[in-house]
Amino acid sequence: MRTNPIVGSGTSLQAWNTSHHLAAVETTSCAELVPPGARAVIISPHPDDEILGCGGLLQLLAREQRQILLISVTDGNASHPGSRYWTPRRLSITRPQESAAALKRLGLPLNEMKWVHGGFPDTGVTNHEAKLQDFLLTYLHHDDVVFTTWRDDGHSDHEAVGRASVAAAHQVGARVHEIPVWAWHWASPEDPRIPWQRARKLPLDQWTQARKRHAVQAFASQIHPDPVFGHAPVLAPEALERLLRAFEVVFV
Repeated sequence: MRTNPIVGSGTSLQAWNTSHHLAAVETTSCAELVPPGARAVIISPHPDDEILGCGGLLQLLAREQRQILLISVTDGNASHPGSRYWTPRRLSITRPQESAAALKRLGLPLNEMKWVHGGFPDTGVTNHEAKLQDFLLTYLHHDDVVFTTWRDDGHSDHEAVGRASVAAAHQVGARVHEIPVWAWHWASPEDPRIPWQRARKLPLDQWTQARKRHAVQAFASQIHPDPVFGHAPVLAPEALERLLRAFEVVFV
C-alpha cells in the first residue's frame, strides 16, 4: 500500500516562493484555457476542492459569462473520522452548503450554473473508479474543457477522480486539464515528480485573490478545530496559504 504523503505541516510557502521551477512556469489566461463558446466542467472530489484549486478561474469564467458545469463527486462526509460533532451525517449536509456559500462569495450565478452531486463515497472513490467514469460520460460533451484534480496529487480520491475524469474526457474528445491541490503539501520546490513542462500559471489580480480568500472562509468545518475533540483543522493555515497565492497552477 502506498504511504500517505499528506502528513505534517508540509512544504512551506517560503520554500515554494524560492522555487526556480515554479518561477519559470509560463502564464496563461482564462481565454486560452477555455476558448469562447466552450463549456468549463469542474470535477471536484470533495466540496471545497473546486474553490481551493480553481476559485480564481471560476471567477474569471463567471466574468466572461462562460457556461459552467460543476460536478461534486463526493459530499465530503469522511473528513472527520471518529468525531462526535462532525459526524458523517452532519458533514454530508454541511459541506455542500459550505460550497454553495463559497461559490456565492465568488459571485457565481448559482441559479444559472449546473451543479451535479455524484454521491460517491468519500475516501472510497478508488473502489468505484469505473463507475465514476461512466457517470461522467453522461455529462461530458466533446467541446467541453474539463478541469479535475491531478492524477498524482497524493490523496486517493483526488487521484481516482483525476484518472476517471481524464479517461472520460478522452473518450468523448474533450480537452482536460489537471490541478494540483495536495501536491503543494508533499512535493519539494524542485520536485521532478511535478510535470513542470505541462504547468501553466493563471494570474489572479488582488480583487480575485481577495474574493477567493473570502470564499475559503465559508468552509468552517475544514478550517477550524474540531469543537468537541479540539483536533487540528483539516485545512491548516499553512495549507491554505499555499493555495491562496496570486496565481493558480494548471497542468495542460
